[in-house]
Amino acid sequence: MSDHQDPKQQELDQLSINALRFLAVDAVEKAKSGHPGAPLGCAPIAYLLYHKIMKHDPSDPKWIDRDRFVLSNGHASTLLYGSLHLSGYDLPLSQLEQFRQWGSHTPGHPEYGDTPGVEVTTGPLGQGFAMAVGIATAEKHLAAVYNRDTYNVVDHYTYVLCGDGDLMEGISHESASLAGTLGLGKLIVLYDDNLISLDGPTELSYTEDVTKRFESYHWHVQSVADGNDLAAIEAAILAAKAETGKPSLIRVRTVIGYGSPKAGTNKVHGEALGAENVKATKKNLGWPEDKTFYVPDEARENWNTAKLRGKDAHAEWTAEFEEYKKAYPEPAAIFERTVAAKLAEGWEKKIPTFPTEKPVATRNAGQVVMQAIEQVVPELFGGAADLTASTKTIFKDSPSFHVDPVGRNVFFGVREFGMMAMVNGMAAHGGLIPFGSTFFVFSDYCRPALRLAALMSVHSLFIFTHDSVGLGEDGPTHQPIEHLMSLRAIPQLTDFRPADANETAAAWQLSLERKSASFMALSRQDLPVIDAATAREGTRKGAYELLSYGKDVILIATGSEVALVVKAAEELKAAGIGATVVSMPSFRIFDEQSDEYKASLFPEATPKLAVEAGATMGWYKYIGHNGAVIGLDRFGASAPGPIALEKLGFSVANVVEHATKLVKK
Repeated sequence: MSDHQDPKQQELDQLSINALRFLAVDAVEKAKSGHPGAPLGCAPIAYLLYHKIMKHDPSDPKWIDRDRFVLSNGHASTLLYGSLHLSGYDLPLSQLEQFRQWGSHTPGHPEYGDTPGVEVTTGPLGQGFAMAVGIATAEKHLAAVYNRDTYNVVDHYTYVLCGDGDLMEGISHESASLAGTLGLGKLIVLYDDNLISLDGPTELSYTEDVTKRFESYHWHVQSVADGNDLAAIEAAILAAKAETGKPSLIRVRTVIGYGSPKAGTNKVHGEALGAENVKATKKNLGWPEDKTFYVPDEARENWNTAKLRGKDAHAEWTAEFEEYKKAYPEPAAIFERTVAAKLAEGWEKKIPTFPTEKPVATRNAGQVVMQAIEQVVPELFGGAADLTASTKTIFKDSPSFHVDPVGRNVFFGVREFGMMAMVNGMAAHGGLIPFGSTFFVFSDYCRPALRLAALMSVHSLFIFTHDSVGLGEDGPTHQPIEHLMSLRAIPQLTDFRPADANETAAAWQLSLERKSASFMALSRQDLPVIDAATAREGTRKGAYELLSYGKDVILIATGSEVALVVKAAEELKAAGIGATVVSMPSFRIFDEQSDEYKASLFPEATPKLAVEAGATMGWYKYIGHNGAVIGLDRFGASAPGPIALEKLGFSVANVVEHATKLVKK
């Protein structure tokens, strides 16, 4: 007889589950805001995972070999907060009482870094699912790299709770498809199959056969008929763990708002129950109607066993790792370093210097940098959205992860959004510095993932190439215009648009050192190379004086337009106008500099002309009232790159004309 069939244990299980249910209900009711329906329906799943199934240590939420839990339907955040509180994480009851309030550690949707035990920021539906695919990918790769003989120092599962909304979002299709192809056997998704979405019954908009859909992705699929049947849910999870070659989906038929007068309807999805309905729900489930945030002693004692079990599992792993270190000191040292997010001593000495004699496309320079640092930054891991031949983001000496999980090249396929969300999951997992790449114009497909990377402050790298109308013949569908300014507008996201190969090398170094989310916009076309020392030192400040023939006018540019304004400065000099050229590879880093440095580079009284093959919005904070911008506030055109640039105003003559007008104003 399993413990879930023992009458005493059944009673204790039910008490513990209801304690979780009503912590969620009371938190939402006190805030007068939130989503009580999913926690009422899914509490048995969360209880089973946190109390019995998962390997986790509440006293050390960052233990690297813990099982991960991702609440993809992040609106059900009180379910997660209650589970963390009850199983012993540093999330006191007072925090649940402050749900959705200013300064609390219990925000409306779970936020990575805000709350111990929250693995990733979720809420935008589907992204949690995709990040979990990234987490499982990281686990599989790191296990292949580090495990030896009987030492399984990386050996954990990724559990996901998701809802209908997650599976409707396109990103779930992208990431689930790739998860099946990659054979992520340690990814287990529990699907809250409650037949209700916010607008009403799911049949209004969502009628596909989810089982067949996931089976076609090469997933292992099971169904549990009753979301309150702990024994059935546990059996399904154990069967999922036994299937090592495929990710698993477990459809659990739950009742949204279980026990409440609004059970089974959309009315319990996204609003507090109301005082009378809370009382009725408590009465229906045998809970004291006059108590709030109440946890019976027996329930708390039962939940506390998770903490004890976690400490034991962690201690066993630590003992095993100590033996592993003796047997395999070299991989153990690399593992400890990368898990601590420390770069290898002296790694930057491998970054190449590019000679000034021959022009180089910055995408090609990026490839050279990657090859040069491949061995000294083994934690660098990623790939492209079916564009490695174009983005040049591939390790030539490494196999495909799909063929051999030791491989560092991930072929994401044409799945830009899924790719970047997976990159975020890998970064949140730890032990890797992951990257994804595609054409810059397709950052539109990726943007929600870039936003979450910045919000989480995870070390995700986003490599974009074909950065302007200079890409040429593919035309306006593939020529980015607003993308650079659009991404610069995201808080905490570092931008890089390097002017040449040496600025690109510096951008790579900074993106690895800064340990936060960043993107590069790299050129398809060859660009003249700047002196290495000048480019390296200047990029560290975000903007720097590249050359000066005088202070009559300051010409500011990024990327491919820097070479253009250098030529214009030479013509202006011949015409008796002294121009200073400023290369500005990163707005974000420049904004971090001292006021004194900013003022020295951009003196207020000197007229300034900014030149960038993209939207002009955003430049005016730097050029001031007496400046001008040569940019693009229209779409591009299909033509050879140099012709497209010239016709759209990016010519020496046009820069000289604008600069001359500013000086003579």
